[in-house]
Amino acid sequence: MEYTVHQLAELSGVSGRTLRYYDQIGLLPPARINASGYRIYGEHEVDRLQQILFYRELEVSLDDIRKILEQPDFDPVTALKAHYSKLTRKRDHLEQLLHTVKLTIESKEGGRKMQDKEKFEGLKAERIRKNETKFGAELREKYGDREINDSNAKLRGMSEQDYNQMQALEVEIIGLLKQAFATNNPASEEAEHLVQKHKQWLMYSWSKFSKEAYQNLADMYVADERFTSYYDEKAGPGAAQFLRDAIHHYVNKS
Repeated sequence: MEYTVHQLAELSGVSGRTLRYYDQIGLLPPARINASGYRIYGEHEVDRLQQILFYRELEVSLDDIRKILEQPDFDPVTALKAHYSKLTRKRDHLEQLLHTVKLTIESKEGGRKMQDKEKFEGLKAERIRKNETKFGAELREKYGDREINDSNAKLRGMSEQDYNQMQALEVEIIGLLKQAFATNNPASEEAEHLVQKHKQWLMYSWSKFSKEAYQNLADMYVADERFTSYYDEKAGPGAAQFLRDAIHHYVNKS
């Protein structure tokens, strides 16, 4: 079977505009252009689009998807098995989150009173899922499965009070980063205060602290564009680099 942009859009549920954009960035070029100038897609392109949509469902960026699909050793069957495993975990997390919401509704309507710990089980599980999906592979490669599993276990066992404090501290850190970044000095008092708060925030999920691990994480803030964009979008271009430099200064000083 062969499909035009319009036909493939109807088949896949992806808009024609998106298919044309995928072609423009080299992610999904058509099999050929016919005599009338229409893009024509074949079985290979249909399968590739399916892979793209699976990766998008797992929140992988378009640039990373293109790099993955263009790897010489890319194996569609292996990729599908990985998709299945990750989507199953995502389903389990969503079911837990739905269960938490359902219990909350029942409790508010006069049913069984929820234990405080139950109120946050789904939220903590969803946070872990998002971290694993976005950064899990890199963090596990750098720190090892045991370290990351211990960190996830610590987060799952966190009390309601600690969870709320961690969330509030995460917001506070962005404000402190903006203030410290304005000094343009990673050795300033503002920068040191920022790093102290950042370290405090990390220890809500880290099982233990080491200077080397902290510096490695700081380096990832610059080396990995996903970390970089998180801080730069919230505190301004160059904020991730500033935070990295502030952490290194703090660790070398202490």
